[in-house]
Amino acid sequence: MAGTGLSSLGRVKLTDLIASEGLPSDSYKISISTLSQSLAQYSAAIIQLPAIDAALLRSGLESARLYFQQRASYPSSDMILANSREWCKTSGYYADPQLWQETYDYRPGLTPTEPNNTIEFPPAGLPDMFSLLGKAARDILDAICFSLNMRSSAFTGILDNVPLKVREISSSVLSVCCHLRPSLYQGAQHHSLATQEDGHLAMFSDHEHQTDKSLITIVKSDRPGLHIRDFHGRWILMDGDLGPQEAVVYPGLALYQATAGYISPAYQRADVANLQGHMYGRCSLAFKLMPKSMASLSCSEMSAAGHGVDAQFQIPIPVDDFMQRSYSNDQIFTRQSFPNYNFPPAQEGSLKPLLKRKKNNNTRCKPLPPSKRLRLEAQRVLKERVQDIADKKGIKLRFCNLKECETHIQALESPCGSIRMEIGWPPGVPFVHPHDLPNKAKLGFLEAYEPGWSSSQDME
Repeated sequence: MAGTGLSSLGRVKLTDLIASEGLPSDSYKISISTLSQSLAQYSAAIIQLPAIDAALLRSGLESARLYFQQRASYPSSDMILANSREWCKTSGYYADPQLWQETYDYRPGLTPTEPNNTIEFPPAGLPDMFSLLGKAARDILDAICFSLNMRSSAFTGILDNVPLKVREISSSVLSVCCHLRPSLYQGAQHHSLATQEDGHLAMFSDHEHQTDKSLITIVKSDRPGLHIRDFHGRWILMDGDLGPQEAVVYPGLALYQATAGYISPAYQRADVANLQGHMYGRCSLAFKLMPKSMASLSCSEMSAAGHGVDAQFQIPIPVDDFMQRSYSNDQIFTRQSFPNYNFPPAQEGSLKPLLKRKKNNNTRCKPLPPSKRLRLEAQRVLKERVQDIADKKGIKLRFCNLKECETHIQALESPCGSIRMEIGWPPGVPFVHPHDLPNKAKLGFLEAYEPGWSSSQDME
């Protein structure tokens, strides 16, 4: 694990994460590597948005600041109801004194009203910001699917329609937030937690361990203050040096559940110490990509991609039930490894020289025994040759599990029998998971398809 971690929070361009037809480009694979390793190590990453989108978000933050500034000095009791409302029905303004936070939720399909049934005028630009952040969150989610070897758009079935159908209400939400506005909380009594970090006194609210139940959350703030706990339990300031086009992205509990724990949720808290005396507080935009309320969170896509699914994730959970449950730290486990990639995350261009350089520099690792190195090398070459043969013949591979393939070998009339004949698959070799093949079958296949292959060749 020590050899594959990033030295700092990962930064990627959103445009490099957008998938396109054909083979993945080098920049796409490098960006996927950076994103995945950053999520594993820091539970977050920095996304650079296109300039025109970033300008809209900055304008939205200015509008949010003006919106909260013109509100009354303290909300009525009807507006302090964040915990009592249905998760998919939040809309309009409310305040949470325990978190020192005001929020305006924009949810397409719902028209917010004030307690006296008058229509409320929201901050400006919410529909446009919802659209661009929703598209960005889906692109990031697809990139995570690629990193986990899942099929593209694997989560489409549990997401809202694009666009929404008539009378549909969005499950995803854009929250415009303001932390510690002095005119709102003046004279209010709050307990807080103060810690000394790197010579700076950081002060946090009592509810310091927050986790979103979203799939993906994207946050853009006007002042630093968002802390997220990393893989080693340290709290890292995420937005301390954000550029004008950058935003923070982190996964939530829904993605943790849907990926069988392979993507850990982010624990976050807000530092309010540096807001003392600031007349506007700290404003932020937070888009939360949520699953549909009528859907179920299932790990079937992870199983189809060949990942092991632990018992606690094997039973699908209705989204409504999932959102109403409470989760403690003991119920969330972190897999003790980072994604293993064969290319560095900070450079672009041809990958071949980079691969060679990385292999030569990794001298501190204990050498594998010859038999193990042979199996790993045979597996790698086999997978490449299988895909290459299928691509040249224009055949789309169907990935069966090993048990199915063992029964398919005995009959031509089987789900993958016709493809075996087209591709010229060697008789007696299970189709098509190379990592499940017996060693002799691997070597037999390579001797048939890889000219000059020999089990006695130098694996170094």
